[in-house]
Amino acid sequence: MFYDAVKNDHGFAIDPFKAIVVPRPIGWVSSLSPDGKSNLAPYSYFNAFSQSPHYVAFGSGPRKDTMRNIEETGEFTFSLATFDLREQMNATSAHVSVDEFELAGLTKAPSQIVRPPRVAESPASLECCLHRIVPLPDDDGKAENFLIIGRVLGIHIDDRFIHDGRVDTAAMRPIARLGYSEYATVTESWRMRRPD
Repeated sequence: MFYDAVKNDHGFAIDPFKAIVVPRPIGWVSSLSPDGKSNLAPYSYFNAFSQSPHYVAFGSGPRKDTMRNIEETGEFTFSLATFDLREQMNATSAHVSVDEFELAGLTKAPSQIVRPPRVAESPASLECCLHRIVPLPDDDGKAENFLIIGRVLGIHIDDRFIHDGRVDTAAMRPIARLGYSEYATVTESWRMRRPD
């Protein structure tokens, strides 16, 4: 099949776009409001975009507490969402007025460089500062979606997942978002060298 992605005339009950660009790492983002209130939320439009220096980005739409906090404070953390933390990650996706760390029974770990806490139970976390927020306008020029780009300032890795000078990603069992309400778990890895 083919359909016009601008008209989005696919004919399905649910838009298939998110089922095609997969798997997407989940950006489990922690931020602080200017008055110090914690916020923790998962974002399924998330990825890394530069190796040196390190940049990550995630999409938010419409404007939410996380984005407002980052706009005002310029800082956030990313904690790796794993199979063991799937229920807690899902709980933090709720639109609530309470502390999501407490709601999900998670521990706040202090960061070294930025103010927002990390998820202590997560095997890896990134401390980030805001680089830029890019509006993503629709056909009428109205922006209700945004790309938040952050530079990575610090990286935390649980020593249990470091073997022979490499991070054992599969052992962490990270989860990723597919389409609809579906997820995937990384449980094995394989190696393939690029040709010279």
